[in-house]
Amino acid sequence: MASDTRQDKRKHNEIREIRISYDGLARVDGSARFGFGMPVTPGDTAALASISGPIEVRLAAELPSKATFEVLVRPLSNVPATEAKSLAASIRSTLEPSLILTKNPRTLVQLVVQSLSPPRDALSLSAAMVNASSLALLKASSVPMKGVVAAVAVGQLSSGALVLDPSDEAEVVKGGGVFAFMFADGIGLNDSNTDCLWTSWKSTLGRYDEKELVAARELAREGAQEVYTAMRKSFEHSGEMGVNTNDEEDDDKMEI
Repeated sequence: MASDTRQDKRKHNEIREIRISYDGLARVDGSARFGFGMPVTPGDTAALASISGPIEVRLAAELPSKATFEVLVRPLSNVPATEAKSLAASIRSTLEPSLILTKNPRTLVQLVVQSLSPPRDALSLSAAMVNASSLALLKASSVPMKGVVAAVAVGQLSSGALVLDPSDEAEVVKGGGVFAFMFADGIGLNDSNTDCLWTSWKSTLGRYDEKELVAARELAREGAQEVYTAMRKSFEHSGEMGVNTNDEEDDDKMEI
């Protein structure tokens, strides 16, 4: 039987500390930083996102009925390659259902996501990028939104156990993926407030396994709910204060 704890002593359904701050970057309409784990530690996974728009769009990208939503992903090396472009496309398709782009046709909404961690745990880093992007959109308040998207990663260990928010286990995770959910009133099944928008789940069996996918999705839903709660809590604090899920009183510890 798989152990109830992991290498960093977390339970299988426990995510790392969530850290949120609003950086107030210059020349953008909104920015936010999201991280899993303590800052500047081997287990830290963080991303920074900024929103500009609606702004003028180049003629070739102009859409007559809605705003053009553009996503750029910058890895820690700051040299975007094919993988970064693929991730940008995934983030775009994940966030777009939460946005009302028809209010500002023939304009551009540009999202830039910067990785602040090496890609040692690519799954959790992708989730952090989605969460930072949602927070930046909320902070900008320049694009109407239908709901808030929150994401979390699920990994599967060689023992077969599913673990939420893999970090130290990244080297031994045999499969997994990111799950992104939109939170809004009455959007899910049976009046649920959540709807799964996207997943990159890859089965370890080399074939589709519905039970495995359902179990991973429900575990991810619990984690995404915790992320969403932290997002809401961050907006209950005034100014540019960051927030963490451990309720620490020291403001210096509230930054990523």
